Amino acid sequence: MSFIAKPKIANLNLPRNELGLTRRDYDGAMSTLCAGCGHDSITAAIIEAVWSLSISPEQLVKLSGIGCSSKSTAYFVSGAHGFNSVHGRMPSIASGASAANRQLHYLGVSGDGDTLSIGFGQLAHAIRRNVNMAYICENNGVYGLTKGQFSAAADIGSKNKKGESNQQPPIDPCLTALTLGATFVARSFSGDKQQLVPLIKAAMKHPGFALIDVLSPCVTFNDHEGSTKSYAYVREHFEEVVHADYVPPRASISVEYAEGKSMPVTMHDGTQILLRKLNNDYDPANRGHALEYLRNRQAEGEYVTGLLFMDTESRDFHTVNQTTQTPLNQLPYSVLNPGQAQLDKMLNRYR
Repeated sequence: MSFIAKPKIANLNLPRNELGLTRRDYDGAMSTLCAGCGHDSITAAIIEAVWSLSISPEQLVKLSGIGCSSKSTAYFVSGAHGFNSVHGRMPSIASGASAANRQLHYLGVSGDGDTLSIGFGQLAHAIRRNVNMAYICENNGVYGLTKGQFSAAADIGSKNKKGESNQQPPIDPCLTALTLGATFVARSFSGDKQQLVPLIKAAMKHPGFALIDVLSPCVTFNDHEGSTKSYAYVREHFEEVVHADYVPPRASISVEYAEGKSMPVTMHDGTQILLRKLNNDYDPANRGHALEYLRNRQAEGEYVTGLLFMDTESRDFHTVNQTTQTPLNQLPYSVLNPGQAQLDKMLNRYR
């Protein structure tokens, strides 16, 4: 982790959000990642999204596991709560924290190694429970922190820096999330801030589990010719099927598109996602269609980006489990401790 603080010198003319805060108020420590790393671009997009949503820093919870991507939570919103868990266990920490306090905003940042290998089972159950959190998978196809071994997201035939070719089939985070029943699935590219920022904003406001798979090239170990996760390859092979813009409630917004049609989708809290269909055959509300489309484009070696699927009618973790609106640390002891009689009654159910 970096302990180098950024200088707190703010221009008085910087734009401010509804809380009166500037983007500089959402900064973190200085990044120690390699110069040009896609993860730093994602950090910039997160700062922009959280600032523009006017989320107070102390109302944000940042969670991560182990890896280059998991270090990046130190680089944004230094005033937020944070928990850097062990390898692959971040979804469990997020589930427990969300259950204890539903008033906070939960943002998990993980990598393809942390997510699709040791943390694969954790991811599956967070999706199954529809935990209220935005989960960003910073996907570069390698273990950058341990010298560039192939991760579970590496494509067949992709070459590493030494020229060795991967022969293992990849696990696609978006196909996996759709299959497991995720209610919000998107993919973007670290080099496309215009697309990524509204996707993060929508994910932060989605009532349930929201996964964004962000292709984020590793400039040290996976940005060479022959890699399918390099900047050059991704820019040449990504296809945006649905462009999404986030529209806050009771706020006017002007959106101009050169071509295509727009369709607003209202979410539970009154906010809207404004969709622009770039492909006439694509329906982001149809899970089966999304799966089929992703598989077909994957077979052609293309990355499909944009909002891939969203379900606005699902029941989230809090609705299913009837969690308390009051954070557990604010409940009186008499409520938290129901007494010996109630405990005996509960235990008798298992005898």
